[in-house]
Amino acid sequence: MAKRQGLHQTTLRDRVVVSGIGVHSGKPVAMSLNPAEADTGIVFHRIDAGAGHPIHARIEHLHATDSCTTVAFAGVSVATIEHLLATFNGLGVDNVVVEIDAAEVPMMDGSAAAFVDLIDQTEIVTLSAPRRFVKVLKPVRIEHAGGFSELLPFDGRRFEIDIDFESPLIGRQAFVVDLDPAVFRRDLARARTFGFLKDVEFYWSRGLALGSSLDNTVVLGDDKVINPEGLRFADEFVRHKTLDAVGDLALAGAPILGAYRSYRGGHRMNAKIVETLLADSDAWTYVEAPLAPKRDIVHDQMTVRLPAAAFGPDKS
Repeated sequence: MAKRQGLHQTTLRDRVVVSGIGVHSGKPVAMSLNPAEADTGIVFHRIDAGAGHPIHARIEHLHATDSCTTVAFAGVSVATIEHLLATFNGLGVDNVVVEIDAAEVPMMDGSAAAFVDLIDQTEIVTLSAPRRFVKVLKPVRIEHAGGFSELLPFDGRRFEIDIDFESPLIGRQAFVVDLDPAVFRRDLARARTFGFLKDVEFYWSRGLALGSSLDNTVVLGDDKVINPEGLRFADEFVRHKTLDAVGDLALAGAPILGAYRSYRGGHRMNAKIVETLLADSDAWTYVEAPLAPKRDIVHDQMTVRLPAAAFGPDKS
């Protein structure tokens, strides 16, 4: 009997390989995604660091959230993991060993599209072990600098992301999505990271964005998008923030059954809400069967819970 989709853990059928450059280091990176046994989770191996220790992509190994999400263990780290984790989380891939020869996941085109294509080169296969979900039992919420992030009980996997930038090229944008593989492919995977031309020197002074270019970043000038091809979506900015949230919430170590809402969020607050949830044993539990997601939403609409305001770029 065929296993019901979503109820059992998955991995990849074969090893697949990709190369690119690190957006912050500017250095070349080679990375392979390898099949793994049930209950392995997503594990990074820095093959340039010798035998080393595996770095599990879990909140207890979170190292930094400045400009990207970084995990580390025993002094070895891997940065800019959010788009790759979003791909695994969005497509429903539970167990992968990621071998990488540098300290940063390749940026590719600034979205998750290349990682989706990479997984499509092989096949997602179902394992016999049941898939575990982190089910939200009661609301948890954090607030910071006029923004908030919260997780609420919900019969599905919903993301409600609201951003607010001073730049008129972005302004206030909201996006709501019930996550599944088809939705991830269609609505989120191609949304690229973005930044402001005026901030380039600031990042360079910190040794960041050394590999950033128009090939992997949507760059905004004072009054226009610099990239000749323009945007892939009219609201690509909030879609990318949603993509980041899907990746960062994967640090729970299992798919989260619940609704995630954020206003003026970013990597730091995404990770902090996972930490806050898991620290409260009354707020969550493991379950081994997903609840049927509701389908009563309209994309790009959400209830605004805070008064509109203008804020500068989120550098988290």
